[in-house]
Amino acid sequence: MSAPIPPTPPSPGVGLRRKGPKSLPKLPLSAFTPPNSGTSDKFPLPASPSTIHPESVIDANVVPGHGALDLSKWKQEASQSEILRDRIGGLVVVLPKADQETLSKVMETKSVAPFLSVVVPFDLDATEPPSLPILSSSPVPISLSTAFTKSSPEAVKNLRWALQQGRPVDIDIRTDLTDPVFESLEDLLAKSTADLPSVPPIVLSNLLPPPHNLELPIVKLMNHPIYRTFQAQIAALSLIPQIYIKYLQPCWDAPTPPTPSVANPPAEITGVKQKNEWKRRIKMYFGPVMEAFGYQRIIFGSSPSSIAQSKSAVWSWYELARESLAELAVEQEAVDAVFYTTAKKVYS
Repeated sequence: MSAPIPPTPPSPGVGLRRKGPKSLPKLPLSAFTPPNSGTSDKFPLPASPSTIHPESVIDANVVPGHGALDLSKWKQEASQSEILRDRIGGLVVVLPKADQETLSKVMETKSVAPFLSVVVPFDLDATEPPSLPILSSSPVPISLSTAFTKSSPEAVKNLRWALQQGRPVDIDIRTDLTDPVFESLEDLLAKSTADLPSVPPIVLSNLLPPPHNLELPIVKLMNHPIYRTFQAQIAALSLIPQIYIKYLQPCWDAPTPPTPSVANPPAEITGVKQKNEWKRRIKMYFGPVMEAFGYQRIIFGSSPSSIAQSKSAVWSWYELARESLAELAVEQEAVDAVFYTTAKKVYS
């Protein structure tokens, strides 16, 4: 006997009703609440740049007054900021001349703040390596400094001599780094360090920030050949592990913007705009340097390059430099390194 035939299923739509739109899954309330950190029920917020200060400050580029050769002006300017005054942990003082009398006069003002090092100048283009008796007679560690405008056989010989002293060497870049000039700088560094058993720190200044035309809008600067060249040169220099960069007042032919004053509303608005404009430009240059060198090879100093046409008060540049760095959302460790720990490691 054949198996029974199953009943014919009803056709679609027969006995069925049209359903509404499909219900979407609902997100749990936990998706809209902060994660449980175990200590707080609020989202963690980044610290305000106004509250981020280094634990201590070493001013690694202090140029004394050329008249009395003392640090009274530096002390007066630094004291205008209570925050800076209470954080000074040491100074690196740059001497205008390499003689014992100059050193003795500057050392008389050592009570202003502890001297981490005294920087003695030498001529990079001298026909013979310099003779500096104060290298062995100074009561504080000695570093050396010079200025670069071009490379030459004399420059290679003199820089090599300076590096052989085993002390940090500051090099102030006092020329536009066109492609040929930059190649000569690379050649100078390569030849003067070749085959040395140990190379001390080489600290370059007038590169962070570099000389710059304030009339060039930031929008154009971002894609300008000058800015792209700066990025490439910084990346190339960072490949030399002994090189450090000083974070100094820029040679922009203008003093740093004044601190806004609430007592004068129009001046306050102008001051805020100027300060923000400077910070934007500083951060544009600081970013590539931080990316290439890391914060461990950047050193703060208050005095600009000697070719600067204007100079700002110590406290004014400190505030601008600190806020510019803090607004890059760096950690406290980076702020401490730029303003203190790296200088202490290099110059002590």
